[in-house]
Amino acid sequence: MKIIVPMAGMGKRMRPHTLVTPKPLLPIAGKPIVQRLVEDIVAVCPEKVDEIAYIIGDFGKETEQQLIDIAETLGAKGSIYYQEEALGTAHAIYCAKDSLQGKVVVAFADTLFRAEFDFDETCDGIVWVNQVEDPKAFGVVKLNDKNQIIAFVEKPDTFVSDLAIIGIYYFKDGENLSQEIKYLLDNNIKDKGEFQLTVALENMMQKGKVILPGKVNEWMDCGNKDATVDTNKRILELTKNKGSLVSKDVIVENSIIIEPCFIGEHVHLVNSVVGPHASIGDHGHIKNSVVSNSIVQTHSKITNSILHNAMLGNHVRITGVANDLSLGDYSTQG
Repeated sequence: MKIIVPMAGMGKRMRPHTLVTPKPLLPIAGKPIVQRLVEDIVAVCPEKVDEIAYIIGDFGKETEQQLIDIAETLGAKGSIYYQEEALGTAHAIYCAKDSLQGKVVVAFADTLFRAEFDFDETCDGIVWVNQVEDPKAFGVVKLNDKNQIIAFVEKPDTFVSDLAIIGIYYFKDGENLSQEIKYLLDNNIKDKGEFQLTVALENMMQKGKVILPGKVNEWMDCGNKDATVDTNKRILELTKNKGSLVSKDVIVENSIIIEPCFIGEHVHLVNSVVGPHASIGDHGHIKNSVVSNSIVQTHSKITNSILHNAMLGNHVRITGVANDLSLGDYSTQG
């Protein structure tokens, strides 16, 4: 089994946080989004994952090594591929064509989930979906009376289905997927100006391939700041019975930690309340402040402030703030 992770996107909806850090490497409860994603998949895969292939942009050698290390800690080989131009989901996957062999899970790195993976051997592919209240904001699948996918509809104006595509797919034959995408590329077949995975899937179904919907128990989006902070809260709730995520070397002076929280190494709390649902990165310093339901990355200093539903980057300095903030690396306010 192989996992293919397209993650070369610019993450525009997450700016300013993605101006320096690729979105899949932003932290959720102390771990990068992409790390939590592949850990979740490996945990529920019924077969051993022998390779995790990442499709990235120019992220730098340090980031590439970080991704390889994540794969190796899960007992898999880590591979790096590059998408130099954003030409669509199908094009991104095809950048890893050398790894599209055998059974493949494709997972776009802006979502986390809880699900049981049941790879029905009678089908050729699975598209995981989640029931949503407003399908107009999503790509959805249409099913027949046999519970087979018969169509994909992008952001429907009129009701077609409320089963939204969450960005996780299984293919029994990676080579077949590769061939279908190559056909799109060779014949310049685009939808909305890009090479789309759903077009390749529709071509597969026209040739008799059976694609089924997979159901998730929970879908946690990391597409924008508010969704990411909410996902951080949910992950902390899910992990609170597995032991504290508060570092043993945190310095607490006249302060209270309300769990669940993630607090990294060498964090200093003075006259403050942290939590619940706060994630504080390494070397943080919080004084005379209240921080809850927020993500604060490394080496950041918060003084005389009240933060809720905030997301701060690395090396941020704020003083005298009472706000729902979204500040990128090296920002100063107050």
